[in-house]
Amino acid sequence: MSACEDPDLDSDGRFLPSKLGTKEHWDTEYKRELHTFLEYGDPGEVWFGEESTARLLTWLQKQKVPLDASILDIGTGNGLLLVEMAKSGYTNLTGIDYSEAAIELSQSILEKEDCCRSIKLKVADFLSAPEELLGFDLCVDKGTLDAISLDPNCAAKKRQEYLASLRRVLKDNGHFVITSCNWTREELICQFAEGFTFLEELPTPKFSFGGRTGSSVTALVFQKKH
Repeated sequence: MSACEDPDLDSDGRFLPSKLGTKEHWDTEYKRELHTFLEYGDPGEVWFGEESTARLLTWLQKQKVPLDASILDIGTGNGLLLVEMAKSGYTNLTGIDYSEAAIELSQSILEKEDCCRSIKLKVADFLSAPEELLGFDLCVDKGTLDAISLDPNCAAKKRQEYLASLRRVLKDNGHFVITSCNWTREELICQFAEGFTFLEELPTPKFSFGGRTGSSVTALVFQKKH
């Protein structure tokens, strides 16, 4: 389950409210996934597919990001992204999620994968990030802003709170990598124009239909301004 299930649009092209934007929905989903993992050992899906994780790891290696860089996974879900980063040698990883069931699932997976030493997990709502979540070199978002955009209660206001939290937790000149299926390249650049510099777009799978080629997923890199 992800926040990319063909969201409905209103007449102005804005997203209509959806259960995919509610904490209740994700609590239910992650409780189900936790039960499935404990019963059958299935950790669940990798959001945006395994290629999205490979894409991020390639970028980290290309940029020579130090293995001890402080990295925050915003809305970590089942924590599989952190697991792969830990297996690649990164040692200062933090994952947060506002769903306690998601963190419980992540912790169970980390224990099975023996990655607990490299990864810290915390139940926290990024929109009101606690003070200890400060000074990160890199923040990663795979679908969390998408879900917030579908929130039935003041989604536009919550996107602004998201931006404020991001500016607060990232170091000056820190990097932010976002993967989205609900927002285009141009829309994301516009949303992060205040306080961030757009650096590059990462390659994502393309699709063709009716003689036109496009992308169903957008992955961008930003850097926080001084």
